[in-house]
Amino acid sequence: MAQTPQVVLKELKEKKFAPIYFLSGEEPFFIDQISDYIEKNAIAEHERSFNQIVLYGKDVTVGAVLNNARKFPMMAERQVVIVKEAQSILDLGKEDAQQLLISYLVNPLPSTILVFAHKYKKLDGRSSLSKEIDKRTVHVKSDKISDYKLTQWIEEYFKDLGHSIDPRAAQLLNDSIGNNLEVLTNEVGKMLINFKESTKFTTEHISKFIGINKDYNNFEFMKAIGFKDVVKANQIISYFVQNPKAHPVIVLFSLMYNYFSKIAIIHQSQKKGVSDAQLAGILGLPPFVVKEYLTAARNYNLGKVIDVFAYLKEADLRFKGVDSGSMTDAENLRELVYKVMH
Repeated sequence: MAQTPQVVLKELKEKKFAPIYFLSGEEPFFIDQISDYIEKNAIAEHERSFNQIVLYGKDVTVGAVLNNARKFPMMAERQVVIVKEAQSILDLGKEDAQQLLISYLVNPLPSTILVFAHKYKKLDGRSSLSKEIDKRTVHVKSDKISDYKLTQWIEEYFKDLGHSIDPRAAQLLNDSIGNNLEVLTNEVGKMLINFKESTKFTTEHISKFIGINKDYNNFEFMKAIGFKDVVKANQIISYFVQNPKAHPVIVLFSLMYNYFSKIAIIHQSQKKGVSDAQLAGILGLPPFVVKEYLTAARNYNLGKVIDVFAYLKEADLRFKGVDSGSMTDAENLRELVYKVMH
């Protein structure tokens, strides 16, 4: 049956194990998180040499996986079989192999915990195999965290680790790292090494331990544009162009497009009489961020927002070499920001 990663991890920590786990989807973080937990905790360490098998999809067939799954544990209650990169199992796309797998799903060996780590893509939901997996396994569909949900996820992640994080600090991580959860959690993990007791993390912590400048970052860049703070916006641009690999222009274009798309939504919502409180839900943003967007909406009417989209399209074409002449990426960015703010 379909389960969320959070529910499955909770059950695993309560020592509730199922015969088959099928972990699939575009977000590898949750797949690794669950399969790693099972690998490290499903059986005692001294039992693993005889009763834990890790296979790799590119090296095995469905039949080979099932032959291992049908073995009985040696002097232990259970055995664990983990198939990493299961999307690469040699014959997984063939009908006869799928029928073999379905037969095992119907009648699994109770003493085996079989884990498929099927990364980066989903099964065809219309197939018989997919329907049986939904019905007969703990099926985790590991989806990417939407941008508008990421700040909340970060806050919950810190809470699960026994800490807390200020909403502005969570937003700073969101805007600076994005929804690459592997990178995000690795950076957070490096920071947490320095803290043994429960801590509330602020932008100062993020700046000091992760290296994201609390004054010159994507969040502050868009805030400066929204507030029409020309001096601050240009200071941040100067900081960005000194390290273009960390702040690629194309990413900033995307950031500006998303920012002004939200301003357009505010104007449309206000015409419909939507309250400021309701906007937080519509935009998927924390209330303190919505207040800043409302200021930006006052500074940029809908007509100006439409002009900004045109400026962004023009700058994007220049970035791709259309009518760019000898203009550098930094000059392209400066000209774009000038047009937007004047």
